[in-house]
Amino acid sequence: MSRLPTCSFNFLKISTLLLLLFLVLLPSSVSGECTCDAKENNRGTGETIKYKVAGIASILISGAIGVCIPVLGKAIPALHPENDIFFIIKAFAAGVILATGFIHILPNAFEKLTSPCLKGKAWQNFPFTGFIAMMSGIGTLMVDTLVTGYYKRSNFSKAQPLNGDVERAGEPVDHVHVHTHATHGHAHGSNSTSSDLLRHRIISQVLELGIVVHSVIIGISLGTSESSSTIKPLIAALSFHQFFEGIGLGGCITQARIKSSAVAIMAVFFSLTTPVGIAVGIGITNV
Repeated sequence: MSRLPTCSFNFLKISTLLLLLFLVLLPSSVSGECTCDAKENNRGTGETIKYKVAGIASILISGAIGVCIPVLGKAIPALHPENDIFFIIKAFAAGVILATGFIHILPNAFEKLTSPCLKGKAWQNFPFTGFIAMMSGIGTLMVDTLVTGYYKRSNFSKAQPLNGDVERAGEPVDHVHVHTHATHGHAHGSNSTSSDLLRHRIISQVLELGIVVHSVIIGISLGTSESSSTIKPLIAALSFHQFFEGIGLGGCITQARIKSSAVAIMAVFFSLTTPVGIAVGIGITNV
């Protein structure tokens, strides 16, 4: 019996519940000194552009390799989706994705959105970061539920026979009844497999959507940075992050068993989103 996939529906629900619990326990305000004075920027435009171009190449290659390992690894026994080694790799990749939200994004967002430098009292009186994160988690579950219901209704309507099909086929009712019971066990197994496959496809699409949006944002963040001391460690961190995030997404795509053309499109979108975001960020700094 195969292990439960790291990107299963239960994992998604548990992660969302942990996120909501974390937001409840996290203080809604962050104290800090108002340091709104203009800071010295370590600009060096030519040098930063050089690092950003290197970052585009590094992140593109890392993301492409990460997402292609599970897809192309089906021919390698050690990288098969049901193998224990690949299960451990996917678990680590899922940890990287969770750590990005809990350790990197949320604390930084709380600090920035409660900064005394922001004009207006609303930023200090209302926890916008927690509210946005909570609504994002709820929205993700809503999308997952709606898409699941749509696919189930679509598959159910296709599986329903038309009225009178049995009579047109010329089979007696008793014969059809016996045949149905004889294949009852096989039908249950087929329905279970179809349901698991449906879940994998929905999860891969929802995960792809979330990762694409996130990748564009972090790419723009890197592209608009004008400090060499910030860009250099960020390139290494994002390359590492994109590699394991690609492995997690590639594992979900592999288990979804979708068409090769759809696999290629999803892999290309994931690989290009962060580099495109960096290019957009570079354009923003020039404007």
